[in-house]
Amino acid sequence: MYTIQWSSLYYMPVIVYVASFVIALAIIFIERKNPSASLAWIMVLFMLPGIGILFYLLLSQNIARQKIFRLTNYENRVLTDALEEQIHQIRTNEYKFVNASEKRWVDMIMLHQNYSRSFLTQNNQLTILTDGHHKFETLLTDISNAKTSINIMYYIIKNDEAGKRLIEALRKKAAEGVEVRLMIDAMGGRQISPRHLVQFREAGGKYAFFFPPKFKYLNMKLNYRNHRKMVIIDDAIGYLGGFNIGNEYLGKNKKFGYWRDTHLRLTGSCVQDLNARFLLDWRFASRENITLSSVYYCEVADTGNTGIQIVSSGPDSQQSEVKHGYLKMIASAKKNIYIQTPYFVPDSSIMESLRSAIFSGVDVRIMIPNMPDHMFVYWATYSYVGELLSIGAKIYIYNGGFLHAKNICVDGEVASVGSANFDIRSFRLNFEVNAFIYDEEEVYKLESIFQSDMSVSDELTMETYEKRSLFIKFKESIGRLLSDLL
Repeated sequence: MYTIQWSSLYYMPVIVYVASFVIALAIIFIERKNPSASLAWIMVLFMLPGIGILFYLLLSQNIARQKIFRLTNYENRVLTDALEEQIHQIRTNEYKFVNASEKRWVDMIMLHQNYSRSFLTQNNQLTILTDGHHKFETLLTDISNAKTSINIMYYIIKNDEAGKRLIEALRKKAAEGVEVRLMIDAMGGRQISPRHLVQFREAGGKYAFFFPPKFKYLNMKLNYRNHRKMVIIDDAIGYLGGFNIGNEYLGKNKKFGYWRDTHLRLTGSCVQDLNARFLLDWRFASRENITLSSVYYCEVADTGNTGIQIVSSGPDSQQSEVKHGYLKMIASAKKNIYIQTPYFVPDSSIMESLRSAIFSGVDVRIMIPNMPDHMFVYWATYSYVGELLSIGAKIYIYNGGFLHAKNICVDGEVASVGSANFDIRSFRLNFEVNAFIYDEEEVYKLESIFQSDMSVSDELTMETYEKRSLFIKFKESIGRLLSDLL
């Protein structure tokens, strides 16, 4: 008996390496991942035998084939007919644009229509929220005034004072007869469990966790997170952006201090598109039989003249819709590009487009935080901004707290605000949603906020960057090597 056990152990390394080799072949010939991601996974498989296989099984499933967000034939026909009509009107010059930014960026509008199936709506108004307290209290006020429905999705809801206040506010509205749907990413919202939602459910509220683990301590979709932050109230008020729910986002965490983020409060027809995105996610997570097309039948009052397209992306698609919006903005820039992001780990296409913009004389400015919340990501970020710094980009290190905003503004005419960072994870692995904004007045506000943030930032110079220690250079190299897996 002992001979068999020792024999099994003797052959175990061979079995592990054969399994790693088979997986490597599958990555190359079946999955056909991005070449850099494929090489990174093959490196992990053979440098960390056994552990690499476990990481691969947990972190590298291909869910694009699963078609998790399905439209019914009727929904698909309604959406396609309406979108094709809008595209036709723009192509034949029958469509009436309400501001100059839309006319100048019609090619990007059509990109999102054709590539992302995103409508252009023009009767919108937005409020830019950059302070956690202001955003949270504004949200709670809108929730307290809700009359018919609240649809709410957050990547993170903490089990702390802020999280409990939100859930209690939702419980009260459910008890009043308002239809309340609460969706939380199972990984990001792991502090909230069904036992924290008992009273909410008893009051009539509905909740669902996105990609919950099938086993208590083993989530086979660990790497695919719903990073969206969406709220739709009474089909009339919408929220999206970077803030999650928790004391940390109100500046109450000693490590991070003041939390600098960007969120949008929206009114107008774009709220319908945001609600459609929520309901697709909700229908998958909750299995509730709810029709998507119903959101387009309610009348929406004109509240402004800001053009907005709601664009979502995720690992369910290989399109990288938000990233292609970023690429189009960068490639079309004539004067300036302002980017704020906590994580700057771009793929080769984003890096090449930024390099081309810099060499074309465009003023490229990138602002990142002065502290990490994910160590490897931070040092990869430092490596990539250093590369752009060397060819003329201006890099700012924000010192006013922790910078978590995800914005890009171009030429004072177009901007994008949402949940997507400038990193490979947001482009390929996370479910994201952004608002692409066509309005010089609103973009001017975002640029002014960027310039105000510059006053509490240090500009990174080549002299300072080149003086970094060998240890920092080592950490940059490791972070960059693993960038496709971060």
